[in-house]
Amino acid sequence: MPSIKFQSGDTVMGRWPGSSLFYEVKVLSYDAKNQLYTVIYKDGTELELREADMKNPTGFKPSRRSRSRSPSRRRSRSRSPARTTRRSSSRTVSGTFIAETHKLKEVLEKPAEVEPEKKVVESRYNLRRRKDDGDAKPAEHTEEVEQKPAVATAPITTELEFGGRLGVFCMTLLLPATVLGLMVVCSQEDASLMSSPPLPALDSLWDLQVFGMVVLWLLFQALLYMLPVGKVVEGMPLKNGGRLKYRMNTLYAFVLTVAALGAAVHHKIDLSYIHSHFLQLAVSSLLCSVLLSVYLYVRSRWATQDLLAPGGNSGSVIYDFFMGSELNPRIKGFDLKYFCELRPGLIGWLVINAAMALAEMQLHHLDYPSPAMILVNCFHLLYVLDAFWHEEGVLSYMDITHDGFGFMLAFGDLMWVPFTFSLQAYYLVHHPNHLSLPWIIGIVTLNVIGFSIFRKANSQKNAFRRNPSDPTLSHLKTIPTATGKSLLVSGLWGLVRHPNYLGDLIMALAWSLPCGFTHILPYFYVIYLSILLVHREARDEAQCRRKYGSAWDDYCREVRYRIIPRVY
Repeated sequence: MPSIKFQSGDTVMGRWPGSSLFYEVKVLSYDAKNQLYTVIYKDGTELELREADMKNPTGFKPSRRSRSRSPSRRRSRSRSPARTTRRSSSRTVSGTFIAETHKLKEVLEKPAEVEPEKKVVESRYNLRRRKDDGDAKPAEHTEEVEQKPAVATAPITTELEFGGRLGVFCMTLLLPATVLGLMVVCSQEDASLMSSPPLPALDSLWDLQVFGMVVLWLLFQALLYMLPVGKVVEGMPLKNGGRLKYRMNTLYAFVLTVAALGAAVHHKIDLSYIHSHFLQLAVSSLLCSVLLSVYLYVRSRWATQDLLAPGGNSGSVIYDFFMGSELNPRIKGFDLKYFCELRPGLIGWLVINAAMALAEMQLHHLDYPSPAMILVNCFHLLYVLDAFWHEEGVLSYMDITHDGFGFMLAFGDLMWVPFTFSLQAYYLVHHPNHLSLPWIIGIVTLNVIGFSIFRKANSQKNAFRRNPSDPTLSHLKTIPTATGKSLLVSGLWGLVRHPNYLGDLIMALAWSLPCGFTHILPYFYVIYLSILLVHREARDEAQCRRKYGSAWDDYCREVRYRIIPRVY
């Protein structure tokens, strides 16, 4: 393996693509596969440069400043990066690391000569336009470039989310209590959130046999995860320049799970057992998520700095335990976070729904599930199968690329998703709701609209990310940015900034309508999803503003609404 000339953290001189100017940059990482260095400029712009376009600071002389022409008046002759119109051959780095670039120390930004005998005029610039550009003062001339030794440490998390330490502490306690409380209320005859149901007995919350079944479920899904079927793809670039490999076989795992459950039913195993032990299954899943989170936090204490997530390195035990310190924890190639993201929770959600349909038939002596139960099961099945079919798109989700793996994701994957997303099916077991044919047609139409918006928006985004130069996308309107990437402002993405979120919300409403309007409890998912997506949109907004600078302001003026047209 060839040696690497520059190391992460080095301050070097990098050629700006399309010009002969060299500027001081800081090396972030090296991609051995593409043989490109990821570097960062003073204003936070990241680019990938070839080794031939990078030089040691030794031997470079600072350029002399013209006495009569300020930087703002030299724009017509200077080929500064802000004026270059040529497309760089170097690829821009992925947005995975933008969340931490603003925490790096600033590096000097002086152009240097390509060769000692040539003189170039210094041109101070900002790749991203700022309001005070016109008032910028010329930098003082120095004869030597100061080079500070780089320290290979992960950025300390200073901007705490969810209310900081106190907020995540409360969420760690309240979120599990919320799930269990909703399940208890849902099983009551009066499923009103204002009612005060009696506390469940201890034996209705815990059973060692049920806990063993949950562990076996996780092991079974882990076994399917390791099957050598499905294509292997690379994830987004990491801070150290490498890329992790992922096997896309979740759909195969789902098919094999359905086959195993079919064989179990054929051998007279009653799946309605899930309904009668619903609370115990939820508590056992909670315990598994807590144990997994403790393991993840302990192992993160020995993780190298380049493996830590940007948002879980605060130094606070409770905050880092909740947010997760390690970005992609693996056990000999077994990716714990990616495994939990799709498999045990989403597949478990569908299994619970099927069990609720069987329980409804037994409880009400039906030959087949009610139309409301069928709609809920079909809607959820379509949504999950779509996620499995487009599994590769998950690798660009914020959960995978940015968030550490801690209690927040472990609890969400193992308890929150399967036991709150299935509340509508659980509700219908005890509270059947008759649907007329017009209502059925209307609900189905609403779900089709929501799913169409969701799928088209995601497909258009993914196609644009894969190949912005695709001739089939030439009609799309875009806004260029200083990073070399463009912002899409056509189609659904020209209507609102997050049309996929809009589709999600419409589908969530369609999932709840089969339960009727007697209680608000079945609409908990709509309320929760609205809060989640608004919060996630705010996180996206902050990251994009840091990444794209003034181009993001132009984008916001072009696309005014965030999620719902003319509303929000």
